[in-house]
Amino acid sequence: MQGASVNAFFQELARQRWDDHRYYHHCRINQSLHLISALNFIVAYALLFIDPAWSAWLAWGLSMTTRQAGHFFFEPKGYDDVNQATHEHKEAIKVGYNLRRKVVLMAIWAAAPLLLWWQPSLFGLIEPAQNLEGFLRDVGLAWLAIGVAGLVFRVLQLVVQQSVLTGLAWGTKIITDPFHDVMLYWRAPLHLLRGERIDPMHHVQSH
Repeated sequence: MQGASVNAFFQELARQRWDDHRYYHHCRINQSLHLISALNFIVAYALLFIDPAWSAWLAWGLSMTTRQAGHFFFEPKGYDDVNQATHEHKEAIKVGYNLRRKVVLMAIWAAAPLLLWWQPSLFGLIEPAQNLEGFLRDVGLAWLAIGVAGLVFRVLQLVVQQSVLTGLAWGTKIITDPFHDVMLYWRAPLHLLRGERIDPMHHVQSH
């Protein structure tokens, strides 16, 4: 039974990865931005053990902004001929953060520095920063907390709404996405240089 559970987990993880790729990564620009984001996330992971605050600055300031820019500004939002699905349908069935949820998350991210500027002690919860470097570190740690909270919140939400398996698989997918994205999209900039803006997704059509 334990072996069956582990097998079901990896099947669910593979399904979520496949759906994420085939539904939301048609544009080569988006794929290329995901490659840049993934490489920076990997560096941020390593930096997390050395300096968590600056790790969060790299993760949110560069990795997340390039990643989400690809989805918001470049990924097609019309009818998906490859998967025979509307954009609205894909947004409704998305396991993780759809565009509406991402707007909320990014708004919280953008509001964190403003809150710390207005309340350097976070209403008495932390020691106020004494200089600019201290302020930047507090912002970084706040962003790290937001990232962890956003991950845990959605995992718990999926556990309640769908299943423990779905929630744990999605959490694992998010944490390992940078490594998986490098494997998937390392050729994307080469395709862009050849003038291919949209991935024909032949591998999806023949799946």
